Amino acid sequence: MTIKLGVPSKGRLMDKTFEWFANHGITLRQTGAEREYSGAVDGIEGVELVLLSASEIPRELAAGRIHLGVTGSDLVRDKLSQWDAKVVEMAPMGFGHADLIIAVPKAWVDVDTLDDLDAAAAAFRARHGFRLRIATKYHHLVREFLKAHGVADYQLVDSQGATEGTVKNLTAEAVADITSTGETLRANHLKILSCEPVHKSQATLFKSRTAHWDDTDRAAMSVLKNMLQAGD
Repeated sequence: MTIKLGVPSKGRLMDKTFEWFANHGITLRQTGAEREYSGAVDGIEGVELVLLSASEIPRELAAGRIHLGVTGSDLVRDKLSQWDAKVVEMAPMGFGHADLIIAVPKAWVDVDTLDDLDAAAAAFRARHGFRLRIATKYHHLVREFLKAHGVADYQLVDSQGATEGTVKNLTAEAVADITSTGETLRANHLKILSCEPVHKSQATLFKSRTAHWDDTDRAAMSVLKNMLQAGD
């Protein structure tokens, strides 16, 4: 068989992933037309390149359809329940850094901490008769984080794009989103709560626990680990 390596199919994540592997003596390259999503691997035998969207890679790893995959640590933790039973972190890759944070309107001068948010949520529900809405696409991570910090009286509303604009558009009162600089949040008159991030994300190489590994795969994997100086 062949080890299937899933890599983001476009953009900066793909470019940085190719660069990271090249720095370890392995060349990943696209083949055919740009939109064909086909590729090749040079510098090691027994590894096949599979180009996927970063959001698809956690699912493919968990299903065992790819052996290895590069994606954000936030996506794996949010999309896979009991993620560490399905995949193993092999190597943080040192790029794609971003924090998953909670932000509220700057006008909420009395809301700066999670305790403040909890109090504001209770007051909001008492006044309006429904729970304070937090727009996010990271439902699992945000829900577990708020539960751990005792925040109640809120509801998560789904947002798959332009999350920062939901407060201005009156479809949410607060947001939980990935940010690297905070510029878009500030442009939309939002402020980040002064607490730890929900998750500090970066691009990471993951190994599937559910994929089939034969002796040939294991031999190729041993060579690959040595070249990448990666953990199991």
